[in-house]
Amino acid sequence: MLTIHTAPLVLPAGADPVPDGAVAVDGDRITAVGPYEDVADETPGARVRRWPGVLTPGLRQWHPLWLLRRCYHPDPREAGELGEEPLWGERLAALGELDETRWAGSVRRGVQRMLRCGTTAVASPGARFRDPLVAMAVARSGLSVVGTTDAPGTLLGERPVLDPFAEGHDLRGTVHGPLTIGGRADLAVFDVPDETALCERGAVTCVATVLAGRLVYRAR
Repeated sequence: MLTIHTAPLVLPAGADPVPDGAVAVDGDRITAVGPYEDVADETPGARVRRWPGVLTPGLRQWHPLWLLRRCYHPDPREAGELGEEPLWGERLAALGELDETRWAGSVRRGVQRMLRCGTTAVASPGARFRDPLVAMAVARSGLSVVGTTDAPGTLLGERPVLDPFAEGHDLRGTVHGPLTIGGRADLAVFDVPDETALCERGAVTCVATVLAGRLVYRAR
């Protein structure tokens, strides 16, 4: 279905910001980027999704393997005992040996947490994951896999940080790629007024993630 995503500010990351901007999506591709009125004129009859804040390209996570296999993401049914945040280091070791079923659930929940942070691409040497649990979860989610031989930045003291902005990059250094006509429709929406506020407050402000044209996360 042809859909227009519109927000008070669109940040294409490869062009100037667009106040009262919009992105038109047909299937899994972007067909237009620009002021809402212009995009609406080009795509009559399209469904319109109106978002608060800023609309950007989807973000890129440089450390997915560490976050998914060296952290345990508790099941909501375990929240009373383990809390809701990822467990790592000594707290993870205290759980003892986890079987494959429990790890598979953790990996799936970790991927969902990445989507809630506006992530649409993850980095892996060779553009694939050798870990079968991670490879399956990422493939099923539809996340793009970006090949890399040397992910920049640090693991922030080897603690679980799902926010791609936490390493201090600006928007262009954090997104997977700019919004371009014909490009894959990977979008993120954040409830902030501008790019400065987004970089300062981070992906915790994410209210929606669109992955290959599909709305995969929407804040309640």
